[in-house]
Amino acid sequence: MIERSDTLNNQAIILASDGAYTEAIACFKRAIVIDKENYLLWYNLGVTYRDAGDLCEAENALETAFRMAPEKEDVAETFATICLMQKKLSKVQQICMDSLDLNPLNPHMWNLLGVSDFQSENYEEASSYFEQAVSINPYYTDAIYNLRDTYSVLGNKKGEAACDARLKEIEK
Repeated sequence: MIERSDTLNNQAIILASDGAYTEAIACFKRAIVIDKENYLLWYNLGVTYRDAGDLCEAENALETAFRMAPEKEDVAETFATICLMQKKLSKVQQICMDSLDLNPLNPHMWNLLGVSDFQSENYEEASSYFEQAVSINPYYTDAIYNLRDTYSVLGNKKGEAACDARLKEIEK
């Protein structure tokens, strides 16, 4: 029987969903040998490494997927998030900027930029990024919470209250 990358991919996803990460990773690697240029295989490998707790290997696989398909926003967001988890803030900034060059209306990338700047204690810049994310998607609660927290650090009580009011409105 000839192995196919799509069959291996599907098998690996099932294995990963059952928590069999080692076996899933092996399937993805076999699939990649067959189809090296398939960004989705690299993406799924990265997500599986992440779920298995290996952020370094997750980053490597996601970087390959991002290089192959920078226009795929889920790839960019996952890659940036993995870098954020490892405190590689300049890398997060670069991924987000590259992604925003392709789609400046992606609120998730603006939010990740804000989180990166918040962690760097660049609160004014962080608030601008969170504001951009919320202006694109006024129902994006993560960005609203992040904006509220940033306003709190900045001592912007009026902005903080506006965020709280918005969150209460969304909850209804």
